Amino acid sequence: MNNIQDEFISTVSHEMRTPLTSIRGFSQTLLSSWDKLDEESKKKFIKIIEEQSNRLINLVENVLTVSKMNADKPVFREVNVNSSIDKVIQMLSLKYKDFKINSKFNTHLPPAWLDEEKFQQVMTNLIDNACKYSEENKEIEITTSFYNSDYVKITVKDYGVGIKKDDFDKVFEKFIRLENHLTSKTQGNGLGLYITRNLVESMHGRIAVESELGNWTEFSLQFPFYNQEEVLKCSQQS
Repeated sequence: MNNIQDEFISTVSHEMRTPLTSIRGFSQTLLSSWDKLDEESKKKFIKIIEEQSNRLINLVENVLTVSKMNADKPVFREVNVNSSIDKVIQMLSLKYKDFKINSKFNTHLPPAWLDEEKFQQVMTNLIDNACKYSEENKEIEITTSFYNSDYVKITVKDYGVGIKKDDFDKVFEKFIRLENHLTSKTQGNGLGLYITRNLVESMHGRIAVESELGNWTEFSLQFPFYNQEEVLKCSQQS
């Protein structure tokens, strides 16, 4: 455990060093050479400072989430999956205006047994990733359906860069970022999918990924329903 903790701290320190170095370097340049810089250069440097600050904030938030995962137990209740996902879609549609986030929901689904806050964090991570690793104007597809009558199945599919089959398991590991032409353009620290998997499993769910390199990637989730009698009635209606 000590070795794991030391490795984690070392990796986090390394991940923090790059944005902190950028923030300090460009801040010092602005302070020492303000009168010599043209307006375009000033705006460019300030934009870099803003981007690196956001990267650092995101890293700190993710590290805090990881540190609390074992202690912060889910608070379960009945959750309308479709309604909960729709709130996430509305929020992210404002952030990713150049993407079409389409939903195809089974309207006969009974409530699932979830921690809604954690569930929405899972959906936010997956949809956000789908947009980040797709080219602009691509479609993102979100579906909900029955799975073996006992579970709700949720899929998030993008038509982006894809993932090699050998890397399917790697994407859920800490601090792993797969190399592709969009990686350098997007902020990330390799903790999002690690957190997502742990949140899913803490709610007795399952997560899997399928992909075709260069064409599409689909993450699928399965969560148990709350009331099995209600499940049987609803599944017969759908």
